[in-house]
Amino acid sequence: MRIAILMMVMMLAGCATPYNKKDPLEPLNRKIYKFNDTVDKAVLKPVAKGYQEVVPLGFRVMIGNFFSNLDDVVVVVNDLLQLKGRQAFSDFGRVFLNTTIGFAGLVDVAGPSGYVKHDEDFGQTLGYWGIQPGPYLVLPFLGPSDFRDGIGTVTDWQFYPLYRTTDVSERNSLVAVDAVEKRAELLKGENVLMQAAIDPYAFIRDAYLQHRQSLVYDGNPPMEDEEDDSE
Repeated sequence: MRIAILMMVMMLAGCATPYNKKDPLEPLNRKIYKFNDTVDKAVLKPVAKGYQEVVPLGFRVMIGNFFSNLDDVVVVVNDLLQLKGRQAFSDFGRVFLNTTIGFAGLVDVAGPSGYVKHDEDFGQTLGYWGIQPGPYLVLPFLGPSDFRDGIGTVTDWQFYPLYRTTDVSERNSLVAVDAVEKRAELLKGENVLMQAAIDPYAFIRDAYLQHRQSLVYDGNPPMEDEEDDSE
């Protein structure tokens, strides 16, 4: 589905009015951002608040640990693709310990044992090998991205254990729980973010692009030339 969305955006690119060199599709992106925000306020945010109020903290922690353990499988694959052998060994150790001793990932026993959690995905892998991010994108329901990360996300899905589940109803239920859990984690800081940002769209865009650049270079991105991005 995400590939189809990317193709649609590419077809509309010629119709967009340039505004920022990193966000040439800004008029379209802002419309999709508004759509996502409306859906979030109407559906996802209320559900996340209800989930946070009804489900005890201990259970929420275990649910978060479970999905975090599944994410680590994708991290290991991308460690190897980026030739980070030592980190791949450590992250494999996290998955092994949490899946076995940690009861299928419900308990994070690897963290206290010294296995640091890392964040690697195929978008970062493409960046590691020199692929540029391309234009910033806001995708329906999926939020901030860019052309490189969009392709990366589709690729990561092939290795994410949740999407290898053959039972469609079970898979969809787990995807829904994962989405609600991740949205609930964002509830604490969003009020501060929205109050501090004059333009939430631009704030989220700039924060996303800077964060992704930092991840690609493992926290040490190269200095960018100081120039005005607007035309």
